Amino acid sequence: MPQTPPAANALRVLPPSAQPLSAAARAYNLQLTRIDKLRSQLAELDALGRQHRQALHDAVAPLRLQVGQRQRELALALDAHLQGKLLSQGQATVARDALCHLARTLAEEGDVAVRELHDRHSPRSLAQLRQDHADALRQRLETVLGEPLADDGQDLSAEQLVRAGMERLRRSQQEAQERRRDAAEARRARKRPGRALREAEQQGADTLLRRLFRQLASALHPDRESDPAARLRKTALMSEANAAYEKRDLVTLLQIQSRAELADPDAVHRLPDERLAALTLLLKAQVASLERERAALQASLAAEFDLPEGTSPNANSLLQQRIDEARSLESALSGLSQDLETVGDERGLKRWLNARR
Repeated sequence: MPQTPPAANALRVLPPSAQPLSAAARAYNLQLTRIDKLRSQLAELDALGRQHRQALHDAVAPLRLQVGQRQRELALALDAHLQGKLLSQGQATVARDALCHLARTLAEEGDVAVRELHDRHSPRSLAQLRQDHADALRQRLETVLGEPLADDGQDLSAEQLVRAGMERLRRSQQEAQERRRDAAEARRARKRPGRALREAEQQGADTLLRRLFRQLASALHPDRESDPAARLRKTALMSEANAAYEKRDLVTLLQIQSRAELADPDAVHRLPDERLAALTLLLKAQVASLERERAALQASLAAEFDLPEGTSPNANSLLQQRIDEARSLESALSGLSQDLETVGDERGLKRWLNARR
């Protein structure tokens, strides 16, 4: 279970005894508060996803098992009838189609024992059908993308093709979005006064982040530590610092600096407004990154649990999804049980097949 990071608000600037905070200090504190809120939301979403996976498994796994058993029983019953002489040619065709459909469904859900049953009654084996599906899917994806999938000629499964196509589409969309964002920013920058000042502020923020990381790297280098326990601690802290710098995570770098006792705890309260403004720029970028991470996690959970389009994953929507899936499986189980009873005798079997012709 991922640990909740320390609160960013611990890095807030506190007001002096007799004076209010400056505008720069208030802006800096605001971004720290937003970071704490976003981190909390990400942790809640992660916990919600794990809880729902377990609850969903507990609720539907027994039902799925029963549905699979009934499907297998129905497929075997149809197989037995097809080995006799009581069905007309048209009825036998319908029975084979129903049997193969059941066998494909069971095979897709992991029941490999039905593969031989399917291939005995189908003109094309499951392996051939999967390849046909993958070839058709590849053609559609390449039509949408306007270019071949770069897979080095590998025979990918349908699932792998979907992942490869979605990843390529995601990259294309991201590149297009970045081009639009850069162009829009360039247009705004040309219209706004003080462009040079803002560029200088951004460069100052980048320099500050780089300087902080280098100070940490110098102080935490494990090769300079002779004590084994201290070396392990510094190695862990340095690994955290590397990951934080890669993500431009200023809050974590400042927290590592504090944990390693490399900074005066009250130093932030004495920072000039210019330095706070530079820190605030970095914090704003971190807020934007966390907002993107939150949106991606929400979309991932919505897709994983097949929520209706536009529905956000929360306790209520996931509970309703769990109820709906359980009801759907219960309905399928009831229908399969009725089918099994119907095909148990010759007249019922023929009536069942004729209804599906």
